[in-house]
This record gives sequence, C-alpha cells and structure tokens, in this order.
Amino acid sequence: MISGSIVALVTPMDTEGKIDWSALDGLIEWHIEMGTNAIVPVGTTGESATIPMQEHCEIVKHVVNTVAGRVPVIAGTGANATQEAIELTRAAKDAGADACLLVTPYYNKPTQEGLYLHYKAIAEAVDLPQVLYNVPGRTACDMLPDTVARLAEIPQIIAIKEATGDLERTARILALCGDAMIVVSGDDATACDLMLSGARGTISVTANVAPAKMSRMCALAISGDREAAREIDTTLMGLHKNLFLESNPIPVKWALSEMGRIGRGIRLPLTELSAQYHDAVRDAMRQAGAIN
Repeated sequence: MISGSIVALVTPMDTEGKIDWSALDGLIEWHIEMGTNAIVPVGTTGESATIPMQEHCEIVKHVVNTVAGRVPVIAGTGANATQEAIELTRAAKDAGADACLLVTPYYNKPTQEGLYLHYKAIAEAVDLPQVLYNVPGRTACDMLPDTVARLAEIPQIIAIKEATGDLERTARILALCGDAMIVVSGDDATACDLMLSGARGTISVTANVAPAKMSRMCALAISGDREAAREIDTTLMGLHKNLFLESNPIPVKWALSEMGRIGRGIRLPLTELSAQYHDAVRDAMRQAGAIN
C-alpha cells in the first residue's frame, strides 16, 4: 500500500475557490491510467490548511468513492490539535480510506515527548494505518529519528514520509526501525537517491504533472536499477526544483492549469504563480515531456 509513486494530489478549485469536483474526478482517472500507485487527498499540496473540517471530510469521501478500490487512498488527516487530528482520522476511516497521513503538529512546536504522545493518541483512538509526516521546513517542528523509532513500536504506525531531503537522516531512520517502519520520501529532488538507498516510494508533488514518468522512475529505483532510474529522474529534475519556486501548491496548480487539467483557482492567502516564474515552470514541464 505504501510503495511507489504516491501523488500528493492538488485540490482543483474554480476562480472563487470552490471545489471543482469534475476536475478532481478527471485527475483521479488520469492518475490511475498513468500508473500512479496511491493517492493522497487533502495533504499540504491539497491545501489542507485552508479547507475546513466538513469540506475536508467531503473531499476524502469523494476521492475514496471515485477511486473505488483501484489504488490505495491515504487521506491527509494531520492537525496541530491532537483531538482534531483524531476526528479527521476517524472520518477518513469511516469514508473508507486505506490509511492516513499525519503531518507533525505545526506552529505550537511540541517536544519530542509531545510528538510521541500525539501520534500514540491518534493510533490508539482510530484503527487505521498511520503514516507519519515530517516536514520541518513548513511546520517548525522536527521529529527526530529516535522518536520515529519509538513510534515504530506502535502497530498502527506503519510508515513515515520524511521530507527533510537529508539522506543521512533517512539512513538513520532505516537503521533504527528496520522492517518496523516503511520510509518514503517527501522531497522530490532527493527521492530517487532515497529509494536507491532503501526507501519504498515517494509522496510526490512532481507526480501531479508527470505521473507516468514518476511511476516508472520509482519502480526502477525501488528495484535497484540505478542507471535507468537516474536517467528518468534527470528529465524530472526541473519539475522537482521549479515546482517549489513559490510555496507549494502555487506552482503545481499553475502547471496543471497550463496543461488544461484544472482551472486557475487557489485559496487565499495563496495566490496564482507570479509571472516571473512562468517560463521556468514551462521549461521544466517541457523537459519532463508534460507539454510540447
């Protein structure tokens, strides 16, 4: 379930910020056709920070129903309040999600013990496989490898999305946890190297724009075919970097709108990609074969 190219799916919106359910269905069908291995709705890339709880739950249920068991759905259910994360995770289970992705609590900067107790409480409250998500660049909260190793002892906690891009950090997690914790990348630029070093996949922004290539690259990297995986990854490197020229998901939503996959909608305080970056993102899309 937690393996290969896992797309951190955008949430399509119209120009007023309302969910475009038809475009969302189109994205899901395209990803399944292109070989995406699993789908993550309402994570960071899905604009979870500006989506209220009721709408959040509606999106997860809609994605689960549209996917209809064809690939796993790993619902974003993280929050900086433990009780809210429990409620979102419970709703995801009720909707039929296969697992949940739980970002470290942002803004309130818990201790390592606080992180341990936060995730333990969610795992004990909801019988759903749990994927930890460490992205200190966005949360101001860094979950250290020793804490991950403690959490790996809890049966419901099966994986971690490690988004620091630090290969040494990931190697330590792999060494400490062994088979008790699946490691996937959360940093597109280093994902190939991470998989070649023992990670099982990546939860990817780039996969939104180039799903078939990401799926193939991941399969090659996980199988240990270093040369072939890196050959594909070289063509994707422009996307890995330029989809972060402004805060995610600003560039990736603009790229998908350029491809005609979604409209221009994005919710404040995020705004449409600045004109000065349009050419750089287009060039990366051409290099990846996403546009001509």
